[in-house]
Amino acid sequence: MAVGETRFPAMPVIEGVRLGTAMAGIKKPDRRDLVVIEILEGARVSGVFTRNAFCAAPVTVAREHLAACAARGVGSRYLVINTGNANAGTGETGLRDARASCAELARLTGVGEQSVLPFSTGVIGEPLPIERLLAGLPTALQTLGDGATAWREAGEGILTTDTRAKGASVTLALGNETVTINGIAKGSGMIRPDMATMLAFVATDASLESALLDQLLREAVERSFNCITVDSDTSTNDACMLISTGHGAVVADEADLNVFRNGLQRVMTELAQAIIRDGEGATKFVTLQVDEARSRREALDVAFTVAHSPLVKTALYASDANWGRILAAVGRAPVEAFDVDRVTIDLGEVRLVEHGGRAPGYTEKAGSAVMAREEIVIRIALGRGEHNATVWTSDLSHDYVTINADYRS
Repeated sequence: MAVGETRFPAMPVIEGVRLGTAMAGIKKPDRRDLVVIEILEGARVSGVFTRNAFCAAPVTVAREHLAACAARGVGSRYLVINTGNANAGTGETGLRDARASCAELARLTGVGEQSVLPFSTGVIGEPLPIERLLAGLPTALQTLGDGATAWREAGEGILTTDTRAKGASVTLALGNETVTINGIAKGSGMIRPDMATMLAFVATDASLESALLDQLLREAVERSFNCITVDSDTSTNDACMLISTGHGAVVADEADLNVFRNGLQRVMTELAQAIIRDGEGATKFVTLQVDEARSRREALDVAFTVAHSPLVKTALYASDANWGRILAAVGRAPVEAFDVDRVTIDLGEVRLVEHGGRAPGYTEKAGSAVMAREEIVIRIALGRGEHNATVWTSDLSHDYVTINADYRS
Protein backbone atom coordinates (compact mmCIF):
# COMPACT_ATOMS: atom_id res chain seq x y z
CA MET A 1 0.00 0.00 0.00
CA ALA A 2 1.32 3.44 -0.92
CA VAL A 3 -0.04 6.93 -1.55
CA GLY A 4 -0.11 8.35 -5.07
CA GLU A 5 1.67 7.37 -8.26
CA THR A 6 5.44 7.70 -7.94
CA ARG A 7 7.43 6.35 -10.88
CA PHE A 8 11.14 5.71 -10.77
CA PRO A 9 12.70 8.32 -13.07
CA ALA A 10 15.00 7.61 -16.01
CA MET A 11 18.35 8.43 -14.41
CA PRO A 12 21.01 10.10 -16.59
CA VAL A 13 24.58 8.88 -16.44
CA ILE A 14 26.74 10.35 -13.66
CA GLU A 15 30.30 10.20 -14.97
CA GLY A 16 32.44 8.50 -12.34
CA VAL A 17 29.72 6.34 -10.71
CA ARG A 18 28.68 2.78 -11.61
CA LEU A 19 26.21 0.51 -9.82
CA GLY A 20 25.82 -3.26 -9.76
CA THR A 21 23.48 -5.69 -8.03
CA ALA A 22 23.24 -9.36 -7.11
CA MET A 23 20.69 -11.81 -5.71
CA ALA A 24 22.72 -13.12 -2.78
CA GLY A 25 19.86 -14.80 -0.90
CA ILE A 26 20.64 -12.86 2.27
CA LYS A 27 17.04 -13.17 3.49
CA LYS A 28 14.93 -14.29 0.52
CA PRO A 29 15.87 -16.01 -2.74
CA ASP A 30 15.40 -14.52 -6.20
CA ARG A 31 15.45 -10.85 -5.26
CA ARG A 32 18.11 -8.19 -5.53
CA ASP A 33 19.56 -7.73 -2.06
CA LEU A 34 23.19 -6.74 -2.64
CA VAL A 35 24.35 -3.50 -4.27
CA VAL A 36 27.86 -2.28 -5.06
CA ILE A 37 28.47 1.34 -6.01
CA GLU A 38 31.82 2.06 -7.66
CA ILE A 39 33.25 5.58 -7.36
CA LEU A 40 36.17 6.49 -9.59
CA GLU A 41 39.36 7.79 -8.04
CA GLY A 42 39.39 11.51 -7.29
CA ALA A 43 35.74 11.77 -6.26
CA ARG A 44 34.74 13.25 -2.91
CA VAL A 45 32.31 11.51 -0.55
CA SER A 46 30.41 12.92 2.43
CA GLY A 47 28.02 11.17 4.79
CA VAL A 48 25.73 11.57 7.77
CA PHE A 49 24.70 8.70 10.00
CA THR A 50 22.17 7.70 12.64
CA ARG A 51 22.40 9.18 16.14
CA ASN A 52 20.98 6.01 17.65
CA ALA A 53 23.36 4.87 20.42
CA PHE A 54 22.92 1.25 19.27
CA CYS A 55 24.21 2.08 15.82
CA ALA A 56 24.72 -0.90 13.52
CA ALA A 57 28.14 -2.43 12.88
CA PRO A 58 28.29 -1.13 9.28
CA VAL A 59 27.61 2.40 10.54
CA THR A 60 30.57 2.16 12.91
CA VAL A 61 32.84 0.81 10.18
CA ALA A 62 31.64 3.28 7.54
CA ARG A 63 32.32 6.19 9.89
CA GLU A 64 35.82 4.85 10.62
CA HIS A 65 36.66 4.30 6.96
CA LEU A 66 35.23 7.64 5.84
CA ALA A 67 37.31 9.45 8.48
CA ALA A 68 40.43 7.50 7.52
CA CYS A 69 40.03 8.46 3.85
CA ALA A 70 39.47 12.10 4.79
CA ALA A 71 42.61 12.10 6.94
CA ARG A 72 44.62 10.88 3.94
CA GLY A 73 42.97 13.36 1.59
CA VAL A 74 41.45 10.65 -0.59
CA GLY A 75 37.91 9.63 -1.41
CA SER A 76 36.07 6.38 -0.85
CA ARG A 77 36.04 4.05 -3.86
CA TYR A 78 33.24 1.55 -3.19
CA LEU A 79 29.99 1.30 -1.25
CA VAL A 80 28.60 -2.15 -0.46
CA ILE A 81 24.96 -2.34 0.63
CA ASN A 82 22.92 -5.36 1.69
CA THR A 83 19.26 -5.65 2.54
CA GLY A 84 17.47 -8.36 4.51
CA ASN A 85 19.74 -8.08 7.55
CA ALA A 86 20.67 -4.91 9.49
CA ASN A 87 23.80 -6.35 11.14
CA ALA A 88 22.74 -4.31 14.18
CA GLY A 89 22.82 -5.47 17.79
CA THR A 90 25.38 -8.07 16.73
CA GLY A 91 28.39 -7.00 18.82
CA GLU A 92 31.94 -7.92 17.84
CA THR A 93 30.72 -10.55 15.40
CA GLY A 94 28.82 -7.87 13.50
CA LEU A 95 31.87 -5.60 13.34
CA ARG A 96 33.97 -8.49 12.08
CA ASP A 97 31.41 -9.28 9.37
CA ALA A 98 31.12 -5.63 8.27
CA ARG A 99 34.91 -5.43 7.98
CA ALA A 100 35.00 -8.75 6.13
CA SER A 101 32.63 -7.40 3.47
CA CYS A 102 34.95 -4.42 2.99
CA ALA A 103 38.06 -6.59 2.89
CA GLU A 104 36.66 -8.95 0.27
CA LEU A 105 35.41 -6.17 -1.99
CA ALA A 106 38.78 -4.45 -1.61
CA ARG A 107 40.54 -7.70 -2.58
CA LEU A 108 38.36 -8.15 -5.64
CA THR A 109 38.90 -4.58 -6.86
CA GLY A 110 42.46 -3.88 -5.78
CA VAL A 111 41.73 -0.94 -3.50
CA GLY A 112 42.51 -0.43 0.18
CA GLU A 113 40.07 -1.87 2.70
CA GLN A 114 39.35 1.58 4.16
CA SER A 115 38.28 2.74 0.69
CA VAL A 116 35.14 0.58 1.04
CA LEU A 117 32.11 1.74 3.06
CA PRO A 118 29.53 -0.87 4.21
CA PHE A 119 25.78 -0.36 4.70
CA SER A 120 23.06 -2.78 5.83
CA THR A 121 19.30 -2.71 6.35
CA GLY A 122 16.77 -5.28 7.52
CA VAL A 123 16.16 -7.33 10.65
CA ILE A 124 17.98 -6.20 13.82
CA GLY A 125 19.72 -8.66 16.12
CA GLU A 126 20.30 -11.48 13.65
CA PRO A 127 23.79 -12.56 12.51
CA LEU A 128 24.63 -11.37 9.01
CA PRO A 129 24.89 -14.34 6.60
CA ILE A 130 28.31 -13.11 5.59
CA GLU A 131 29.18 -16.12 3.41
CA ARG A 132 26.20 -15.41 1.13
CA LEU A 133 27.06 -11.71 1.00
CA LEU A 134 30.69 -12.38 0.06
CA ALA A 135 29.66 -14.93 -2.54
CA GLY A 136 27.42 -12.35 -4.21
CA LEU A 137 30.11 -9.68 -4.62
CA PRO A 138 31.59 -10.98 -7.90
CA THR A 139 28.15 -10.91 -9.55
CA ALA A 140 27.52 -7.37 -8.32
CA LEU A 141 30.86 -6.30 -9.80
CA GLN A 142 30.12 -8.04 -13.11
CA THR A 143 26.86 -6.10 -13.47
CA LEU A 144 28.35 -2.64 -12.83
CA GLY A 145 26.81 -0.04 -15.13
CA ASP A 146 26.08 3.68 -15.20
CA GLY A 147 22.82 3.88 -17.14
CA ALA A 148 19.17 4.16 -16.15
CA THR A 149 18.81 0.39 -15.68
CA ALA A 150 21.71 0.25 -13.24
CA TRP A 151 20.22 3.06 -11.13
CA ARG A 152 16.76 1.45 -11.12
CA GLU A 153 18.07 -1.99 -10.19
CA ALA A 154 20.18 -0.49 -7.41
CA GLY A 155 17.07 1.30 -6.14
CA GLU A 156 15.29 -2.06 -6.05
CA GLY A 157 18.27 -3.77 -4.43
CA ILE A 158 18.18 -1.69 -1.24
CA LEU A 159 14.50 -2.18 -0.36
CA THR A 160 13.09 -3.99 2.68
CA THR A 161 9.37 -3.51 3.42
CA ASP A 162 9.19 -0.79 0.74
CA THR A 163 6.63 -1.41 -1.99
CA ARG A 164 8.53 0.48 -4.69
CA ALA A 165 11.96 1.83 -5.56
CA LYS A 166 12.55 5.51 -4.82
CA GLY A 167 14.61 7.76 -7.05
CA ALA A 168 14.99 11.43 -7.96
CA SER A 169 17.07 13.28 -10.52
CA VAL A 170 17.67 16.84 -11.72
CA THR A 171 19.88 18.37 -14.38
CA LEU A 172 21.03 21.93 -13.70
CA ALA A 173 22.56 24.65 -15.87
CA LEU A 174 25.68 26.22 -14.38
CA GLY A 175 26.74 28.92 -16.81
CA ASN A 176 27.37 27.23 -20.16
CA GLU A 177 27.64 23.77 -18.58
CA THR A 178 25.25 21.33 -16.94
CA VAL A 179 25.48 19.09 -13.90
CA THR A 180 23.28 16.19 -12.86
CA ILE A 181 22.20 15.00 -9.42
CA ASN A 182 20.81 11.46 -9.04
CA GLY A 183 19.59 9.88 -5.83
CA ILE A 184 18.07 6.63 -4.57
CA ALA A 185 16.66 5.94 -1.12
CA LYS A 186 14.91 3.24 0.86
CA GLY A 187 12.67 3.49 3.87
CA SER A 188 9.11 2.61 4.81
CA GLY A 189 9.01 1.90 8.54
CA MET A 190 11.21 2.78 11.53
CA ILE A 191 11.29 6.29 10.09
CA ARG A 192 12.18 9.26 12.26
CA PRO A 193 15.68 9.73 10.95
CA ASP A 194 17.18 12.42 13.22
CA MET A 195 20.00 12.71 10.69
CA ALA A 196 19.09 11.32 7.29
CA THR A 197 16.89 8.44 6.22
CA MET A 198 16.98 4.68 6.38
CA LEU A 199 19.46 4.67 3.49
CA ALA A 200 20.05 7.25 0.78
CA PHE A 201 22.76 7.51 -1.87
CA VAL A 202 23.05 10.69 -3.92
CA ALA A 203 25.65 11.42 -6.59
CA THR A 204 26.51 14.39 -8.76
CA ASP A 205 29.08 15.06 -11.45
CA ALA A 206 29.54 18.60 -10.14
CA SER A 207 32.97 19.49 -8.77
CA LEU A 208 32.77 20.46 -5.09
CA GLU A 209 35.41 20.78 -2.40
CA SER A 210 35.05 18.39 0.55
CA ALA A 211 34.15 21.05 3.13
CA LEU A 212 31.44 22.48 0.87
CA LEU A 213 30.12 18.99 0.09
CA ASP A 214 29.77 18.31 3.83
CA GLN A 215 27.99 21.62 4.38
CA LEU A 216 25.56 21.14 1.49
CA LEU A 217 24.71 17.60 2.60
CA ARG A 218 23.90 18.66 6.14
CA GLU A 219 21.84 21.63 4.98
CA ALA A 220 19.79 19.50 2.58
CA VAL A 221 19.28 16.68 5.09
CA GLU A 222 18.07 19.08 7.77
CA ARG A 223 15.15 20.26 5.58
CA SER A 224 14.32 16.93 3.97
CA PHE A 225 15.07 13.61 5.68
CA ASN A 226 15.13 15.21 9.13
CA CYS A 227 11.58 16.46 8.47
CA ILE A 228 9.87 13.11 7.94
CA THR A 229 8.36 10.58 10.32
CA VAL A 230 6.27 7.46 9.87
CA ASP A 231 6.35 6.03 13.38
CA SER A 232 8.76 8.18 15.47
CA ASP A 233 11.40 5.41 15.58
CA THR A 234 15.01 6.22 14.63
CA SER A 235 16.75 3.29 12.96
CA THR A 236 20.08 1.83 14.04
CA ASN A 237 21.27 1.92 10.42
CA ASP A 238 20.38 5.33 8.99
CA ALA A 239 22.87 6.77 6.53
CA CYS A 240 22.83 9.36 3.76
CA MET A 241 25.80 9.66 1.40
CA LEU A 242 26.62 12.40 -1.11
CA ILE A 243 29.19 11.78 -3.85
CA SER A 244 30.82 14.46 -6.00
CA THR A 245 32.73 12.90 -8.91
CA GLY A 246 34.10 16.18 -10.27
CA HIS A 247 33.53 15.09 -13.89
CA GLY A 248 31.11 17.97 -14.55
CA ALA A 249 31.06 21.71 -14.04
CA VAL A 250 32.85 23.37 -11.17
CA VAL A 251 30.57 25.12 -8.69
CA ALA A 252 32.55 28.31 -9.01
CA ASP A 253 30.61 31.24 -7.61
CA GLU A 254 27.67 32.19 -5.40
CA ALA A 255 25.18 32.06 -8.27
CA ASP A 256 26.26 28.52 -9.23
CA LEU A 257 26.20 27.49 -5.57
CA ASN A 258 22.61 28.67 -5.13
CA VAL A 259 21.50 26.79 -8.26
CA PHE A 260 23.20 23.63 -7.07
CA ARG A 261 21.94 23.98 -3.48
CA ASN A 262 18.34 24.31 -4.71
CA GLY A 263 18.74 21.30 -7.02
CA LEU A 264 20.18 19.15 -4.24
CA GLN A 265 17.37 20.21 -1.91
CA ARG A 266 14.84 19.22 -4.56
CA VAL A 267 16.33 15.73 -4.96
CA MET A 268 16.59 15.17 -1.19
CA THR A 269 13.04 16.41 -0.60
CA GLU A 270 11.59 14.22 -3.35
CA LEU A 271 13.31 11.18 -1.86
CA ALA A 272 12.17 12.06 1.67
CA GLN A 273 8.57 12.54 0.56
CA ALA A 274 8.70 9.29 -1.42
CA ILE A 275 9.51 7.49 1.84
CA ILE A 276 6.40 8.93 3.50
CA ARG A 277 4.24 8.09 0.48
CA ASP A 278 5.48 4.51 0.84
CA GLY A 279 5.21 4.42 4.64
CA GLU A 280 4.25 1.02 6.01
CA GLY A 281 0.49 0.69 5.62
CA ALA A 282 0.13 4.34 4.59
CA THR A 283 -3.10 5.56 3.01
CA LYS A 284 -2.52 9.29 3.59
CA PHE A 285 0.34 11.70 2.82
CA VAL A 286 0.18 14.49 5.40
CA THR A 287 1.97 17.86 5.34
CA LEU A 288 2.24 19.66 8.68
CA GLN A 289 3.10 23.35 8.35
CA VAL A 290 3.85 25.31 11.51
CA ASP A 291 4.18 29.10 11.18
CA GLU A 292 4.71 32.08 13.49
CA ALA A 293 6.98 30.25 15.91
CA ARG A 294 9.74 31.87 17.97
CA SER A 295 12.35 29.54 16.45
CA ARG A 296 12.58 26.81 13.84
CA ARG A 297 13.22 24.32 16.65
CA GLU A 298 9.93 25.34 18.29
CA ALA A 299 8.07 24.96 14.99
CA LEU A 300 9.57 21.49 14.51
CA ASP A 301 8.67 20.48 18.06
CA VAL A 302 5.01 21.36 17.47
CA ALA A 303 4.91 19.68 14.06
CA PHE A 304 6.48 16.43 15.31
CA THR A 305 4.23 16.36 18.40
CA VAL A 306 1.20 16.30 16.09
CA ALA A 307 2.85 13.94 13.59
CA HIS A 308 3.70 11.42 16.31
CA SER A 309 0.29 11.38 17.98
CA PRO A 310 -1.30 7.92 17.55
CA LEU A 311 -4.72 9.50 18.05
CA VAL A 312 -4.14 12.02 15.25
CA LYS A 313 -2.68 9.35 12.97
CA THR A 314 -5.57 6.91 13.49
CA ALA A 315 -8.10 9.70 12.91
CA LEU A 316 -6.33 10.44 9.62
CA TYR A 317 -6.58 6.78 8.63
CA ALA A 318 -10.29 6.72 9.44
CA SER A 319 -10.90 10.06 7.66
CA ASP A 320 -12.42 11.15 10.95
CA ALA A 321 -12.54 14.94 11.38
CA ASN A 322 -11.77 14.65 15.10
CA TRP A 323 -10.02 18.01 15.23
CA GLY A 324 -9.84 17.91 19.03
CA ARG A 325 -7.01 15.39 18.72
CA ILE A 326 -4.97 17.88 16.69
CA LEU A 327 -5.73 20.66 19.17
CA ALA A 328 -4.69 18.47 22.11
CA ALA A 329 -1.42 17.48 20.43
CA VAL A 330 -0.53 21.11 19.71
CA GLY A 331 -1.30 22.00 23.31
CA ARG A 332 1.07 19.40 24.76
CA ALA A 333 4.00 20.37 22.53
CA PRO A 334 7.09 21.62 24.44
CA VAL A 335 6.35 25.33 24.00
CA GLU A 336 6.95 27.78 26.83
CA ALA A 337 4.37 30.43 27.70
CA PHE A 338 1.88 29.13 25.16
CA ASP A 339 -0.96 31.60 24.45
CA VAL A 340 -3.66 29.38 22.96
CA ASP A 341 -5.82 32.38 22.07
CA ARG A 342 -3.28 33.27 19.35
CA VAL A 343 -3.18 29.82 17.77
CA THR A 344 -5.02 29.00 14.56
CA ILE A 345 -5.32 25.52 13.05
CA ASP A 346 -6.44 24.87 9.48
CA LEU A 347 -7.27 21.54 7.86
CA GLY A 348 -6.72 22.20 4.18
CA GLU A 349 -8.85 25.23 3.39
CA VAL A 350 -11.05 24.69 6.47
CA ARG A 351 -10.39 26.71 9.64
CA LEU A 352 -10.66 24.42 12.68
CA VAL A 353 -9.44 26.49 15.62
CA GLU A 354 -9.08 30.16 16.51
CA HIS A 355 -9.30 32.24 19.72
CA GLY A 356 -8.81 29.16 21.88
CA GLY A 357 -11.64 27.04 20.49
CA ARG A 358 -13.55 25.82 17.47
CA ALA A 359 -13.70 28.33 14.63
CA PRO A 360 -17.23 29.80 14.29
CA GLY A 361 -17.54 28.82 10.63
CA TYR A 362 -16.40 25.22 11.06
CA THR A 363 -18.72 22.37 10.05
CA GLU A 364 -18.19 18.62 10.43
CA LYS A 365 -19.10 18.15 6.78
CA ALA A 366 -16.32 20.47 5.60
CA GLY A 367 -13.76 18.88 7.91
CA SER A 368 -14.72 15.35 6.86
CA ALA A 369 -14.40 16.25 3.19
CA VAL A 370 -10.76 17.28 3.69
CA MET A 371 -9.96 14.24 5.86
CA ALA A 372 -11.23 11.94 3.11
CA ARG A 373 -8.44 13.07 0.76
CA GLU A 374 -5.27 11.07 0.13
CA GLU A 375 -3.14 14.19 0.56
CA ILE A 376 -3.86 16.48 3.51
CA VAL A 377 -2.29 19.72 4.71
CA ILE A 378 -2.57 20.79 8.35
CA ARG A 379 -1.48 24.37 9.03
CA ILE A 380 -0.75 25.58 12.56
CA ALA A 381 0.04 29.24 13.25
CA LEU A 382 1.34 29.88 16.79
CA GLY A 383 1.09 33.67 16.71
CA ARG A 384 4.38 34.21 18.56
CA GLY A 385 7.19 34.75 16.03
CA GLU A 386 8.42 34.64 12.45
CA HIS A 387 9.90 31.15 12.13
CA ASN A 388 8.36 28.15 10.41
CA ALA A 389 8.93 24.48 9.60
CA THR A 390 7.31 21.77 7.50
CA VAL A 391 7.14 18.07 8.42
CA TRP A 392 5.74 15.19 6.36
CA THR A 393 4.07 12.14 7.86
CA SER A 394 1.57 9.36 7.19
CA ASP A 395 -1.45 7.86 8.91
CA LEU A 396 -1.48 4.77 11.16
CA SER A 397 -3.41 1.87 9.67
CA HIS A 398 -4.24 -1.77 10.42
CA ASP A 399 -1.69 -2.73 7.76
CA TYR A 400 1.11 -0.97 9.67
CA VAL A 401 0.44 -3.21 12.67
CA THR A 402 0.23 -6.31 10.47
CA ILE A 403 3.49 -5.54 8.62
CA ASN A 404 5.42 -5.03 11.84
CA ALA A 405 3.82 -7.91 13.71
CA ASP A 406 4.86 -10.26 10.89
CA TYR A 407 8.19 -8.61 10.06
CA ARG A 408 10.46 -11.40 11.34
CA SER A 409 8.31 -14.31 10.16
